[in-house]
Amino acid sequence: MYDEQQQPEHGPLAGFTVGVTAARRADELGALLQRRGAAVVHAPALRIVPLSDDSELLAATKEIIQRQPDVVVATTAIGFRGWIEAAEGWGLGEDLLNRLREVELLARGPKVKGAVRAAGLTEEWSPSSESMAEVLDRLLEEGVDGRRIAVQLHGEPLPGFVEALRAGGAEVLGVPVYRWLPPVDIGPVDRLLDAAVSRSLDAVTFTSAPAAASLLTRAEERGLLHELLAALGHDVLPACVGPVTALPLQARGIDTVQPERFRLGPLVQLLCRELPGRARTLPIAGHRVEIRGHAVLVDGDLRPVPPAGMSLLRALARRPGWVVSRADLLRALPGAGRDEHAVETAMARLRTALGAPKLIQTVVKRGYRLALDPAADAKYSGE
Repeated sequence: MYDEQQQPEHGPLAGFTVGVTAARRADELGALLQRRGAAVVHAPALRIVPLSDDSELLAATKEIIQRQPDVVVATTAIGFRGWIEAAEGWGLGEDLLNRLREVELLARGPKVKGAVRAAGLTEEWSPSSESMAEVLDRLLEEGVDGRRIAVQLHGEPLPGFVEALRAGGAEVLGVPVYRWLPPVDIGPVDRLLDAAVSRSLDAVTFTSAPAAASLLTRAEERGLLHELLAALGHDVLPACVGPVTALPLQARGIDTVQPERFRLGPLVQLLCRELPGRARTLPIAGHRVEIRGHAVLVDGDLRPVPPAGMSLLRALARRPGWVVSRADLLRALPGAGRDEHAVETAMARLRTALGAPKLIQTVVKRGYRLALDPAADAKYSGE
């Protein structure tokens, strides 16, 4: 019998496959997931235009130097640092810093405040919440009518922020510190989409709203949007680093999970809780069987299972203990055709992979069933 107290040697994400859509810090996120046992499919849904090559940022920088704004809002640490570095590369670094010393400089949160001070500047104010809504409230309370406000954009939507300032009478200048464009090689994105639609992924992570929007746009171009939304709505967990990142998905009616702290570490910790909680666990033939994405835990022992075998096992687990015909199992096998012998071959490989042949019973002339423990049979008999 399975000992509930034994400690598994695998990580909490072992047996699960997670898609990573990030362009920036993708290696860091992938490493965090892999250290916890996950298989990772990386498909950057975007590429970032280098700051020094971006004519829009250069134009905005020159305008701020030539026409001093009343307020500058710094929204991300990496964006602010990149802006200063780009200005230095253009020979405008000192002019920009001098101008920023003369304005009311607001920093969204502690990380941005650190970047501001590292540049030798001092912020006028910074919210502890990292909330753009709190920054907006402060500005509107001060009064923005007739004021010139520069907002460091960071590739993600700022819902209602700019519109509210303009409605209050402000002149708003956007400072685009980097721009998102589709990836040069769309192949990895298409492979991730195919994996999501076929339910070969257990979760997809999003660390920016443009990445989420880009994936949805590509799915629409390929005629897969409906299928992708169905997968994300039921079988493939969409995990976003924060509420702004989730907006394009929420606009399509997709609920997402988000960590309380909007960082990569908490995002991975969230997956470590959510994915095992979504796995099906059954008492079968005296064993504790947990069905994960591409593997099965048998009494806590991780057993990788081929895709065909996982398809059969999921079909059997939909109605635990009930007999499933060979014809129905054949339909569950991807690309199996009409030969029921394919079911027997895949079933033999599944039993070998599980390492406990008695988990699945052959019912002569009828099909196969999971050998559900007698005590659990009554629980599932009505399903």
